[in-house]
Amino acid sequence: MGGEARSTAAVGFEGRVKSLGLVFEDERKGCYSSGETVAGHVLLEAAEPVALRALRLEAQGRATAAWGPSAGARVSAGGAVPAASEVEYLNVRLSLREPPAGEGIILLQPGKHEFPFRFQLPSEPLVTSFTGKYGSIQYSVRAVLERPMVPDQSVRRELQVVSHVNVNTPALLTPVLKTQEKMVGCWFFTSGPVSLSAKIERKGYCNGEAIPIYAEIENCSSRLIVPKAAIYQTQTYLASGKTKTVRHMVANVRGNHIASGSTDTWNGKTLKIPPVTPSILDCCIIRVDYSLAVYIHIPGAKKLMLELPLVIGTIPYNGFGSRNSSVASQFSMDMSWLTLTLPEQPEAPPNYADVVSEEEFSRHVPPYPRPPDCEGEACCPMFACIQEFRFQPPPLYSEIDPHPADLEETQETQPVSFIL
Repeated sequence: MGGEARSTAAVGFEGRVKSLGLVFEDERKGCYSSGETVAGHVLLEAAEPVALRALRLEAQGRATAAWGPSAGARVSAGGAVPAASEVEYLNVRLSLREPPAGEGIILLQPGKHEFPFRFQLPSEPLVTSFTGKYGSIQYSVRAVLERPMVPDQSVRRELQVVSHVNVNTPALLTPVLKTQEKMVGCWFFTSGPVSLSAKIERKGYCNGEAIPIYAEIENCSSRLIVPKAAIYQTQTYLASGKTKTVRHMVANVRGNHIASGSTDTWNGKTLKIPPVTPSILDCCIIRVDYSLAVYIHIPGAKKLMLELPLVIGTIPYNGFGSRNSSVASQFSMDMSWLTLTLPEQPEAPPNYADVVSEEEFSRHVPPYPRPPDCEGEACCPMFACIQEFRFQPPPLYSEIDPHPADLEETQETQPVSFIL
């Protein structure tokens, strides 16, 4: 009887839960997207009989931006006013176990218990998970164990969500080009301009890709300059009508020094994108943008910088987009001749004998005739005698075609093709 009383007391008040866990059906799945199904199990191990009112599952997702004093702190006169904003993207509640009608509690026996769950993410676009200095976009799944006379117990897991950005859209396949010039000097003591032109083949790239950079730098100043390039991430937070901006450099590359009066060309210098958060462009309080800055360090002067907009996507470039995006830079180098198709069998050069008339040929006979008493090869002298070449030199180059009819025929039979 005493043991039953202790057991009854334990069920009513102190039934101990040894462990409470939450696992996803596919733990290898890194992230989820809109419309996908999230499934898993809540694992509970009881050391002794446990009484509970309910076991529920909550899935939540929201974006929050806040800075300044905490909401609960008193703000002195003239002090900083806290700024905060919040947007909800996900709110799902599931009941995994509840008592039968008319009963207030459920009794779980000692041992391991498993409660499966399954729910579908909204079909509306969800914003990519992100954590920054003044805000975050977070999704989570939480299992809550409601118990009588004992505080609720819970276990929480982060849910990584990604909003896919396809870099194969026409807007992201468009090349980006900018040009700028800066006069170096102070007041009227100028040493000359420094000019910079930079181009990237398309606007959209993905993590791990190398961005080919095409640039031309002309240094007409008297100073030694250094060209550089960097990828910047810009975080923008909006809360209570205020804005906070944070800017980070995530990758950079450096070029060679350029002396005064010299130029330099980057014909596809690469800069690899490290693992970063994809661009977040669809959240109303948090925005994550990227740009490629090509700039020139000028001693004693402000740097000359060009910023080309970038979008970091999740669906990689498939190579079948706009053909304009795959054409190399054409600042001052005309590479259009590479698009011409060469003939399959190149035409042989003309024979010099073909341009010498019969009359000239008959006049220029060998100056050293063979002796009459020599027959065969046995009487050849020890040193070979090379016949003097007395033909006329080949005709001078002329843009006037002496045989226009033949040329037209050639063009008709072997047309030149162009690669568009």
